[in-house]
Amino acid sequence: MRKILPLKLIMLVDDDDTTNYLNKRLLEGLNAAESIIVVKDGEQALEYLNHACDESKSAEYPCPDLIFMDIKMPVMDGFEFLEAYKDSGLVQKQNITLFMLTSSASFYDLERLKQFPEVKRHYSKSLTEPDVKAIYEEFFPNHVQFIS
Repeated sequence: MRKILPLKLIMLVDDDDTTNYLNKRLLEGLNAAESIIVVKDGEQALEYLNHACDESKSAEYPCPDLIFMDIKMPVMDGFEFLEAYKDSGLVQKQNITLFMLTSSASFYDLERLKQFPEVKRHYSKSLTEPDVKAIYEEFFPNHVQFIS
């Protein structure tokens, strides 16, 4: 049996309250992180990251270990976020694992995601327990404990 050991912080970025509720509830139920923050669009996510992931800032706002980002959102969508994120220099400075979420994976969107090597994979909304466990096993193996 596998037990997930919590990361410090997971960020959910989605404008859909139901998706945020379901994903947060799943992650909390799996004890996936000490903290989970939810923001509504890429602009809010970038503002948080620029503040929290600056090494000179207080540890009061930790940099996320893991981000789940919706592709389609108002204000700043997932692709606009990815462009701004890349230009911000945070990609090179931080060890953030980034996944994209979508409710309708168009061929165009999936092809476009290939331009962003910082995106590890995409998942359909909402996350499932097998999704989360597979992510931990592949990307956070030190946070998976096998118990008998």
